[in-house]
Amino acid sequence: MAAVAALQCSMASLSLTSNSFLGQRFSPSLSPSPINFVDKPCTIVMRLKRWERKECKPNSLPILHKMHVKVGDTVKIISGHEKGKVGEITRIFRHNSTVIVQDMNLKTKHMKSREQGEPGQIVKIEAPIHSSNVMLYSKEKQVASRVGHKILEDGTRVRYLIKTGEIIDSSENWKRVIKERKKEREEKST
Repeated sequence: MAAVAALQCSMASLSLTSNSFLGQRFSPSLSPSPINFVDKPCTIVMRLKRWERKECKPNSLPILHKMHVKVGDTVKIISGHEKGKVGEITRIFRHNSTVIVQDMNLKTKHMKSREQGEPGQIVKIEAPIHSSNVMLYSKEKQVASRVGHKILEDGTRVRYLIKTGEIIDSSENWKRVIKERKKEREEKST
């Protein structure tokens, strides 16, 4: 009986008083208060680091940026530790405006062994460069230039180098690039 009395005494000391919650008055109401629902859905904001954020469309797909370079273009790197070097673009990432230039910006990657008994290895891979750090390059005149757009007499819209006037988007260039890609794929498959 003494134990039950002690338990009731301790429960009474834990009950809420009118001066609970750090001096704020607390008045429990006997009837439940009406709940107000908000008509707007609550948007969930994902907290990413500044360098991880990607702008998205309303359908949650990333925004693809327009770029002044295309695959197969010869470019000159204008900033960074590879500044002044000339190379050809092999791949483009439009969601973050970066490009991969052949044999430029090489990084070392430590690869684990895939099978037991096979040793791991250190591989050099080409890392992406932001597209603002490259300029189109004319091999004939040995000069880097900004790109311009114009419409030819037959109605085709082409890119050209502003300094030299050299047209970049010609059908011959595209045919050459496509042939080189096919050769590389055949070499990799054999």
